[in-house]
Amino acid sequence: MNKRLVYYSIVVAMAGFLFGFDTVVISGANLPIKALWNTSEWFHGTFIMSMALWGTVVGALLAGYPTDKFGRKNTLIGIGILYFVSALGSGLATDPYLFSFFRFIGGLGVGISSITAPTYISEISSANNRGKLGALYQFNIVFGILVAFVSNYLLEGVGGENDWRWMLGIEALPAMIYTLLMLGVPESPRWLVLHKNDYAAGLKVLKKTFSLGEAENIIRDINADYQSSKGDVSSVFSKKYSIPLLLAFLIAFFNQLSGINFILYYAPEILEKAGFGTSDSLLSSIGIGMVNLVFTIAGMYLIDKAGRKQLLYIGSFGYIISLLMVSYGFYINAAASFKLYFILLFIASHAIGQGAVIWVFISEIFPNRVRAFGQAWGSGIHWVFAALITLFGSVLMNSFEPWMVFAFFGGLMVLQLLFVHFLMPETKGKSLEQLEKELIKEPVSLPEDSAVLK
Repeated sequence: MNKRLVYYSIVVAMAGFLFGFDTVVISGANLPIKALWNTSEWFHGTFIMSMALWGTVVGALLAGYPTDKFGRKNTLIGIGILYFVSALGSGLATDPYLFSFFRFIGGLGVGISSITAPTYISEISSANNRGKLGALYQFNIVFGILVAFVSNYLLEGVGGENDWRWMLGIEALPAMIYTLLMLGVPESPRWLVLHKNDYAAGLKVLKKTFSLGEAENIIRDINADYQSSKGDVSSVFSKKYSIPLLLAFLIAFFNQLSGINFILYYAPEILEKAGFGTSDSLLSSIGIGMVNLVFTIAGMYLIDKAGRKQLLYIGSFGYIISLLMVSYGFYINAAASFKLYFILLFIASHAIGQGAVIWVFISEIFPNRVRAFGQAWGSGIHWVFAALITLFGSVLMNSFEPWMVFAFFGGLMVLQLLFVHFLMPETKGKSLEQLEKELIKEPVSLPEDSAVLK
């Protein structure tokens, strides 16, 4: 692959690092903040733990507008600024309401990045490398998660009762670095053609990342798509987009109903209930982050070889086995190591399956003209359920036996397996324009003299 293409993809995918770090860093501050402000379980779940996710929902649902209007690049730069402000504000907050406000700001960054970054990467990639380059975003998410767990562990006790402020505030540094690096990334060539009608600028970007012949072929395909959709004012919710809308909804729905955010957000608390001490639970959280990273790399390697559908088969079976075994472990009060082993298997299953596939798949299945809004739909569904799971997570942990919670998630993953087998198409090795022809059902118009009408 062209070095510039890889570099641009890595820089844009750093938005995923901030995404992962921001969403999980709260796990280390969870219990100290609960003790500091002495809030109720409902307040803690609604404001402290899930406010960032409600920001994510808002950011995801609205991200299509800035992504299309201002461009992929400018929107990504804005994301870095949101993360920077959120990190400093959260670390310096003096009460739970101000804290929740700045966490909401960070959530906006997460939500917008989950649309704009995968969209950008899919639009500068080719059919043969789109999977692994798109998976860079997920790699950076789990790398950010791992770094957040390590950072929380290393910063525990550094600031005494205020160590949680350091845990949250340290994110300002990578946010600033990412924002500066984004200044050197060019705009998406497909956005330049489809939204600015600037073929020369689009071709100029493509020539930086592909050979002249490849760049001309790609711009020709983009132009053909532009001409065919010219004058089309139908929204992403038009009937002809019903198939990608359904696919995006289901993959996002099952992603969160696996319980992945529940486990990542409440990892130290879950591990304490499993039998680990406070310090050991933070250290074991690092193990979760390491497994997540290793199997995400495996998913990146396989996604363009085995394909998206095969990875979700592997992940679905792994989900079902691991979740039901964790449930069984809690039910019989098994050793903490037994439960940790299957929690790690769950994380591995997610990383190689849903984790590697979701952002790539959603960015592929919508046409160029409505991709940002289609990505916003799928990501919005993902974050609505993530927010609900996190909102009720604290209540679930304290109102139901853990084995019941994990059994519930495991049962839902049987339904995901059925979705993968019966409904999910394979998208590997196909250009974005080819996928559009296969998945978009244009309404059939009959000529006036048709025999059917007569």
